Amino acid sequence: MDFGLVLQTDPPASAVVGLMRRAERNGFRYGWTFDSAVLWQEPFVIHSRILEHTTRLHVGPMVTNPGTRTWEVTASTFATLNDMYGNRTVCGIGRGDSAMRVAGRSPNTLARLGEAIDVIRDLAEGREATVDGSPVRIPWIRNGRLPVWMAAYGPKALALAGQKADGFILQLADPYLTEWMVKAVRKAAADAGRDPGALTVCVAAPAYVTADDSPAALAHARDQCRWFGGMVGNHVADLVARYGEHSGLVPDELTAYIKDRGGYDYSHHGRAGNPDTAFVPDAVVDRFCLLGPAAAHTEKLRRLRDLGVDQFAVYAMHDAREATIDAYGSGVIPLLDPRTP
Repeated sequence: MDFGLVLQTDPPASAVVGLMRRAERNGFRYGWTFDSAVLWQEPFVIHSRILEHTTRLHVGPMVTNPGTRTWEVTASTFATLNDMYGNRTVCGIGRGDSAMRVAGRSPNTLARLGEAIDVIRDLAEGREATVDGSPVRIPWIRNGRLPVWMAAYGPKALALAGQKADGFILQLADPYLTEWMVKAVRKAAADAGRDPGALTVCVAAPAYVTADDSPAALAHARDQCRWFGGMVGNHVADLVARYGEHSGLVPDELTAYIKDRGGYDYSHHGRAGNPDTAFVPDAVVDRFCLLGPAAAHTEKLRRLRDLGVDQFAVYAMHDAREATIDAYGSGVIPLLDPRTP
């Protein structure tokens, strides 16, 4: 199993670079950042510095979208980083929840997302693609390589990930829902004539390592990670609006907890202490996140690995970022990644 670290690009950028270097020293193989131009600093500028100051880490956004940059600009940016640092980027992509809504626009349609996946990959790997009706090719690209991983929750998005993407990003760590969604993505891949086993599966969720499993320690960890249930709740609310609460197309285990959800202020998006996430019960935090001593993390990660998860990406938006990175490096990653030195 690979491990990744996910950060917001809050200033100073040097702190983001420093945490990514720390992650690489601890055996993490991927470094991810949020991508929302209004809320945080520009990730691709920071990705360049991360790549310059690491040797093995692969970097990318979790996630970019087809609407905030033109597709040839996105492809050229990835290709430039790859040319400079040796094909160490991954394009995580989705509809654009925070990035589009904060700028006053709606998230992209799945049809547009599917087209963008093909175009961005083709252009970044040196092939010709059609952009807004015109053929485009970036002539300087040689030996380009850009895996495109798609974030998804709902049935149509899961199907699109299976049909188009090189990897699937699932932003929650509940084993039941992971099994359900991985099966849906792989079935879609098989139905499209693709090899379902070739898709990389990445689960991303907050992880908070505590010194023990005392009630006080776990309560603090939950409060530091409760924001995540609110972030996921945005996507779930979209699904309920589209398919209904008990449609059979989305598991009730995913939709039930948002009944008491109110509004959502993106100024607190992805941050500990988000006041809009008080509706998220402890049980959902426990299901969606990894909390407790390192041994508890290892146990849950083994279950996810057995369900076909290839990478676990740690959301580290809490008050123990360095401690969690170090705890994973000493007590989790060596048990699950035999390549760790």
